[in-house]
Amino acid sequence: MTASRGLVLIVEDERYIADVQRLYLTREGFGVQIETDGEAGLAFVRRMHPVAVVLDIGLPGMDGIAFCRALRDADDWTPIVLVTARGEEADRILGLELGADDYLTKPFSPRELVARVKAVLRRASGPPGGAVTRVGRLSIDTAARTVHSDGEPVELTATEFNLLAHLLRNPGRVLTREQLLAQVWGYASYRDTRMVDVFVSQLRAKLGDASPIRTVRGVGYSTAGPCP
Repeated sequence: MTASRGLVLIVEDERYIADVQRLYLTREGFGVQIETDGEAGLAFVRRMHPVAVVLDIGLPGMDGIAFCRALRDADDWTPIVLVTARGEEADRILGLELGADDYLTKPFSPRELVARVKAVLRRASGPPGGAVTRVGRLSIDTAARTVHSDGEPVELTATEFNLLAHLLRNPGRVLTREQLLAQVWGYASYRDTRMVDVFVSQLRAKLGDASPIRTVRGVGYSTAGPCP
């Protein structure tokens, strides 16, 4: 089969796991490259610009956290799906805070991995649109996928942008964490709603006092309406 969906990089030091992941991704039309350590994986991303990275945290040498930090520090926002072992919650949350887009906990179904890769690519492309919305000191252009605060650009990941845009498309409506996981991430069922809190926290940190996101305690999040 000729790959048509783009090239995915798998950074995984357990060869059997990497081979299974490659098998399922290639069946779905992706090209796949496997690297077994973080430094080689990082060099490959910079050279070949894959559409997504499936990144194990527990790598020899440069681990997944250092890989993620190095990529984002270089202003490279290639979608990343973290793969973690059970008991690595602190590393998982840190990875999301550094700009990873999603994660899976071992053991997981290879079909679930494929679904997650497709989901992060959908979020990276974003919904169609072209309107510029202004809320307070913010302006968001859904066609250009840009955000400005007081006229200055704010760099957001694809997932951060989509979360902010979705909240702004529903002004005044309180959205639960489960609803946001379904509507932004595309998950019909997902037990770890803390991921939403992590991304909201990242948005608030980047937007500062201009953030329009409000917490409704015990329920979820909402935003004010656009400026007239």
